[in-house]
Amino acid sequence: MKTFNIPDFYRSRIITPIKEFRRKKDKLKRDFSPTLLDFGTVQFLIARHFGFCYGVENAIDIAYRAISENPDRRIFLLSEMIHNPDVNRDLTDRGVQFIMDTKGQQLIPWEMLTNQDIVIVPAFGTTIENQEKLKTLGINSYVYDTTCPFVEKVWNRAAQIGEKDYTIVVHGKPNHEETRATFSHSKENAPTVVVKNLEQAILLGRYIAGELPATQFYDDFQGQFSEGFNPANDLQRIGVVNQTTMLASDTQGIADYLKSVMITHYNLAPDQVEAHFANTRDTLCYATNDNQDATYALLEHEADLVIVAGGYNSSNTSHLVELCEQKFPTYFIESANKILDDRIIRHFDLHKKEEVITENYLTSSRPAKIILTCGASCPDAVVEAILLRLLSFYGPTRSVEEVMQAF
Repeated sequence: MKTFNIPDFYRSRIITPIKEFRRKKDKLKRDFSPTLLDFGTVQFLIARHFGFCYGVENAIDIAYRAISENPDRRIFLLSEMIHNPDVNRDLTDRGVQFIMDTKGQQLIPWEMLTNQDIVIVPAFGTTIENQEKLKTLGINSYVYDTTCPFVEKVWNRAAQIGEKDYTIVVHGKPNHEETRATFSHSKENAPTVVVKNLEQAILLGRYIAGELPATQFYDDFQGQFSEGFNPANDLQRIGVVNQTTMLASDTQGIADYLKSVMITHYNLAPDQVEAHFANTRDTLCYATNDNQDATYALLEHEADLVIVAGGYNSSNTSHLVELCEQKFPTYFIESANKILDDRIIRHFDLHKKEEVITENYLTSSRPAKIILTCGASCPDAVVEAILLRLLSFYGPTRSVEEVMQAF
């Protein structure tokens, strides 16, 4: 397996050894049970899989290499390299500037760039339009391209089925960088439409079945379809791909639903389905699958609360929060600094889309049981800081050194 040069300050004396211990013990990734850290008065259940994935480590390696190799040149990122505030903050502290924000809004005008500047492509990839813009400025966007290989896998899959005259249905968040990039690449090969959830997929199904007038499609899917899209013609043959960080169950549900619409509308026998619905394999990345499976395993245990760490605009992290809050009080925080004391925590409410404050979030029961996990772009050091902050509220406990002897 390829190894990456990751700065030591992202690693942890607690979390990193645990992950390595579990990896060596379970090389085939068949054991999704959490790791128990028993400090006596408090127990932590640590998810089997979480934190920096292959794509994130690849992106960090390339970004810091770009900085070290170009000490006298201006360095830019097209947008946030990954959705983690600590990583992006460190890059900006080192002089890296963002050309756009996460919504694609321009922060630095293109005309301010020169062919002597370095531009890093983020892990989400970028649009063909942005690549062409950089090319006209004399900047090669492939020198420091941190696009995740699993995102590129989706682009390739979309191209393959597009070449077979299927329309591409992308399950993703329309304004997310990765979905915008996937949409841009997909529409080069085939008509493309984005659906953000099952509700929109059901709506799309009504157009497939001819239940709604084609003219209404353009309002219902405004900003989510490729130029020249003709619902009357372009929804006769479709294939589904996705933003790699979506919930696997949601993508599968959308694909299954649209497939059933095709079977019913065209009265298809089993051997006729591929005439209208492409046999696409799931395009979620391995890390998203592993993290979600590890979260499902966490839900089989009992706990008093869950702490999920990560950037508030991180799609894969938000889905872990959605899973956990179905069973437990769940607090989504960026860092240990959001744990104000043993009574008050500041955390992100996914439904209100804002930070809120909750009092008395810790249980009085002993031993307290706390689940810890994080998204694929969160450093181990952040999870360690959260663990140690919580540990400090539980009085005399077993020492970290004693607990870590097992690893």
